[in-house]
Formats: sequence, C-alpha cells, structure tokens
Amino acid sequence: MGNDDDFENKLVQRLAALRESRGWSLEELATQSGISRATLSRLERGETSPTAALLGKLCAVYGLPMSRLIAEVEEQGAQLIRAADQPVWTDAATGFMRRMVSPPVKGMRAELIEGRLPAGAVIDYPQPPVRGLEQHIWLLDGQLDYTLDGVTYRLAAGDCLRFRLFGPTRFTCPADSGAHYLIAICEP
Repeated sequence: MGNDDDFENKLVQRLAALRESRGWSLEELATQSGISRATLSRLERGETSPTAALLGKLCAVYGLPMSRLIAEVEEQGAQLIRAADQPVWTDAATGFMRRMVSPPVKGMRAELIEGRLPAGAVIDYPQPPVRGLEQHIWLLDGQLDYTLDGVTYRLAAGDCLRFRLFGPTRFTCPADSGAHYLIAICEP
C-alpha cells in the first residue's frame, strides 16, 4: 500500500503543479473543470483521493490523456517495462484498476493500458482529454458497454472497438460481469 500512497501523493503534486504552471487559482480551475473549489482544495491537500471521473475532467482541462499525466508522475523511459515496474492506479470510488503496460514516453505516440472494471461499475468522461485521440479497446474477458458519440457498443471477450475520440464517453459493466481489457492509444 505504501507504493500506492506514494504514487497518489506524486499524482496530487503533479496536478497542483499543472494548475500553478498556468497561473490559475483554484476558483479558475473549478470554473473550467466543473469540479467544486472545495473538492480541488481537498485534493491538492491530499485529503481526498482522485477518482477516474475527476482525473478525466482535469485532463480535459489540461489537454492531456490520463495516461500521459500518470506517466509524468512516474519516471519511466526504459524500452523494457517489467510487470513489477508498470504503474498501477485504482479508483477507490469505482474499483477501476488501470495498469500502464507501455506508458507514454518522448518520441513515441502510442501507449498500451490494461483496465479492469468490476461488475456494475460506470465511468463517465464528459469530454476527451485530447480531441481526435485514436483508441483501440480489446476486451480480454467479461463484458463491456462502451458509449461513444451517443452509440453504445457491447463488447464480448475478443471484440475490438477502434475509433477517434471527439466527444463524451462512458464505460459500463453489466451487473453480472466485470471487464478486463487493453486499450491502445495513439495521440493525433
């Protein structure tokens, strides 16, 4: 658990640094992100853990994919990323687990992310962090409903959905099934 706490502290510090580097007050960030000033303040003080939804909103404001934010927190640059060295983050609110299998690095535009979503979980992203982001979702196990541009696609094990991201999205797991998947992301 110590490593998770360490990572979360670094993540919170990076979020505060992003806000400060733009010269924004908490109030300005609250207005742009739709997240209350109180929640942002508690987050930066380490009194609350970031959720996937909250990180999604902040990444959209900063114009960077969540995986890029997470990679900035971790000092990764090696060509071989051993399983034990792949950063893992878990959203306490939904149980969503995200492993950076191949984190983004300078000079490379693609990355690979493993996700696990428990049965009944729902994650909404009101806007993409980067418009036109290319994604490929390959469902390894379970069932996943993915809503893109108002259309819901039900994925079963082995299915792959590929698209460019421009609008809101939603990950939903049916109540009787979790989902285990890989996402390949390529910046435009």
